[in-house]
Amino acid sequence: MENTFDVAVIGAGPGGYVAAIRASQLGFNTVVIEKAELGGVCLNWGCIPTKALLKSAQVYNYTKHLADYGVELRNADGTPVEADAVVSYADIKKVVERERGVSAQMSKGIEFLFKKNKITVIKGAAKVLSGSKVEVTPVEEGAPFEVEAKHIIVATGSRPNSLPFAPIDGEKIISYRQALVPETLPKSMAIIGSGAIGSEFTYFYRSMGVDVTLIEFMDQIVPLEDKDVADQLSRSFRKMGIKVMVSSGVKAIDTTGDLCKLTVETKKGMVELEVERVLSAVGVIPNTNGIGLEELGVEMNRGKIVVDDFYRTNVPGIYAIGDVIATPALAHVASAEGIACVEKIAGMDVAPVDYSNIPGATYTSPEIASVGLTEKKVKEMGIEYKVGKFPFTASGKATTAGEKDGFVKLIIDAATDKILGAHLIGANVTEMLSGIVLARNVGATAKDIIKTIHPHPTMSEAIMEAAAAAHGEVIHM
Repeated sequence: MENTFDVAVIGAGPGGYVAAIRASQLGFNTVVIEKAELGGVCLNWGCIPTKALLKSAQVYNYTKHLADYGVELRNADGTPVEADAVVSYADIKKVVERERGVSAQMSKGIEFLFKKNKITVIKGAAKVLSGSKVEVTPVEEGAPFEVEAKHIIVATGSRPNSLPFAPIDGEKIISYRQALVPETLPKSMAIIGSGAIGSEFTYFYRSMGVDVTLIEFMDQIVPLEDKDVADQLSRSFRKMGIKVMVSSGVKAIDTTGDLCKLTVETKKGMVELEVERVLSAVGVIPNTNGIGLEELGVEMNRGKIVVDDFYRTNVPGIYAIGDVIATPALAHVASAEGIACVEKIAGMDVAPVDYSNIPGATYTSPEIASVGLTEKKVKEMGIEYKVGKFPFTASGKATTAGEKDGFVKLIIDAATDKILGAHLIGANVTEMLSGIVLARNVGATAKDIIKTIHPHPTMSEAIMEAAAAAHGEVIHM
């Protein structure tokens, strides 16, 4: 096997595999070293499988509301089925089977793309020996061997974090990995942390009939989002029967009995909870240990690799992208970093990634999509601003879909009319956000959005209406 390359990428997640494909497109002889599944956590244990679960939950919820859409079940002879004779049931084993099948299909797609782009794949654990050498220990039998490359990109991703007093045991206290493949559903669950992972699993497990308590240390759920969005999601969750606890810190978890006993500190004092299972969704930690970085003197900060604007470390020849560096731990961010890194290596004129214009998406129901500054942050910065807000209760498309929860909120610079932030919550809003990201990227104003004809009826009309609301020109509200 060839062991000399132009670019070696360690890790085949959304940062690594994208960097490798772009490197190959630019003419680099490229190798990817990966010890687990192609596609990394995103395709196998994160972005993709969670969306498969959430789709099953959405379809299951639809079956409970057939009458709302004028649909009823009938017997073969056309007579109505007695209402109490029909029970909607979600088979968790089949739900998980579908989810795993989706992930396997996507992983095979990465394998196809690697073959198409003539990228060498080595299944093994990597250790960086220098700025041009990597030692590989094969996953299957075989002695370790060395690979040489002019440029080495570390894209090893991250793994679940856990509370120091409550380590993940995979049974009573689980991470997102176990939450993706439950053999049975618990009757009750506490989910600690209300970021994207915690909130999405909150929606899924409650949809499956689990009694869910969502616990968040900060004063709002989805703490990185605008407060109006967090308040709307909280209302939607409570309407589903989810218990939401904010400004609440878990102090202890006792797993010695049949149930998990949680001690939670709230503003009103200590509260005791008992649940069958606990999902720890308190963030992730970078996979930077044991791959040779410390021995080489690669600069680190709190476990993350320090890089410049184009992902070069302090050791020539070594680069880092994705969850291992101090940027947002998002798949699309890692992909953008991988492309910028490789294009800079190729000598192209590359602009640094604009981290002020990174879109965020949370696939609860209703969905959340946001970019830019929250209203709270704009106030703290002392910027004069206007707010344009349009509720989906006034949207024809949202009404026809029976999905009226939520709104579009635009925060607009009063002096320049440019979009400082956009915060959307509602059905399919994650599909609507890219246009606003583009508008911010090219410097479009709220007036530009108002004058852009939006198709009717669509959910996206709410963006135009929100911009118009900021200028006192809203039509449908």
